[in-house]
Amino acid sequence: MSVLVYINSNNGLHKSAFEAVTYGKKLGADVTVITSGNADAATLATLGNYGATKVLVDRALNGDDAQQLTRLIATAATASGATSIVFSHDIIAKAVAPRLSVRLKAGLISGAIAVPSADGTVNVNVFSGKAFGAVKVNSAVKIISLLPNSIQPEANGAACTVEDFAGNAGDSKITIVSTKKPEGEIPLPEAELVVSAGRGLKGPENWGMVEDLASALGAATACSRPVADIGWRPHHEHVGQTGVAIRPNLYIAAGISGAIQHLAGVNGSKVIVVINTDAEAPFFKAADYGVVGDAFEVLPRLTEAVKKFRSSGH
Repeated sequence: MSVLVYINSNNGLHKSAFEAVTYGKKLGADVTVITSGNADAATLATLGNYGATKVLVDRALNGDDAQQLTRLIATAATASGATSIVFSHDIIAKAVAPRLSVRLKAGLISGAIAVPSADGTVNVNVFSGKAFGAVKVNSAVKIISLLPNSIQPEANGAACTVEDFAGNAGDSKITIVSTKKPEGEIPLPEAELVVSAGRGLKGPENWGMVEDLASALGAATACSRPVADIGWRPHHEHVGQTGVAIRPNLYIAAGISGAIQHLAGVNGSKVIVVINTDAEAPFFKAADYGVVGDAFEVLPRLTEAVKKFRSSGH
């Protein structure tokens, strides 16, 4: 089976790219990666470690125009004879995969969380992560977008070739006026550990406690929507149904009541820890671990415990 994997390499390679290639390798032996932009060949060649046998790069295309990307990927799929096309389930996949589905008359499975079973059925998250669905498509070509942190990248040390590719993407019909990139060392969708807080911290001047714990853990920082709306934290840190949806291995929430809109964006987390003074806060119903206490007392003590644990050589 020939598999085509699209990755976004405009800002280097991230964990989601390695996950997508690993997933593609589990679908078939022959994995081709398609990308665009100016990523250097040596960087792209590292995708061979995760199962890619070839990387195709359209150097003429350097943007996120969904129509151009659709044409590029369709051309690559035809050239490689791909019967499966894999995306990481991000903003690009949400814009491109449906267009590609129509163009190629290919069934689309959006938000996969596991490798297909023996009969081709794929498990997906439904109802904002409140339930699981089993989806199967019977088209000759299948498109699957993989939710981040659903599988672990698997390196095997193999090599792959990197080739320039003319994707016939055509001219762009949109003009990008400006681009603002989120600041911070760990992008939220990529983070395996996240420390988040809400209005319970009472003001932006108290966010040092959150940042200290995140630094000790090597985690990203996040916030609830009200915190972003009133300007305490930047909007790219807002997690929830109307913000960034995340699926980290550990999500620590301090001073967040747990409204359903917030929970919808984080309930894919493998472990949720809630810290709140209100024992009746809705978030406790979704928590794996709960601490009824004041974040101003709990967070510093937790940070100190993490530092002590790390300094002991663990």
